[in-house]
Amino acid sequence: MLKESIICIIIVIAIIFGNNTTQDYTKESISELSSGLLTLRGNVNQENMEDENIQKEAQEIYEHWEKRHEKLAYFIEHDELEKVETELIAIKSEVETGNYEELISAIDKSVFILKHIEDKYAFNLQNVF
Repeated sequence: MLKESIICIIIVIAIIFGNNTTQDYTKESISELSSGLLTLRGNVNQENMEDENIQKEAQEIYEHWEKRHEKLAYFIEHDELEKVETELIAIKSEVETGNYEELISAIDKSVFILKHIEDKYAFNLQNVF
């Protein structure tokens, strides 16, 4: 009886530790990506920003996403990650075509999806029940 209790306690501690680790990584990834997208949005709104700089910034955001995507795929639904990937590709294409009105819309959608992922995978009472 004591062995089973110890094993259960160890499993619960491992689950809590794993959950905290994945939540921290998710929050960090989403925070970095969201801040990069919001910076890009701010730069698009500036009149004097060059197209090359906007394109370079969008490419850096996408490359950052590719690095984080691989690890996030271990513990986040692939459908959610595909939504973000789709919007990031839309951002790249809107930058390349110079359609900045649609670019701002795609950035806003991306930030919304990222915040949704963060809220969905947060460990709180609402998500438990």
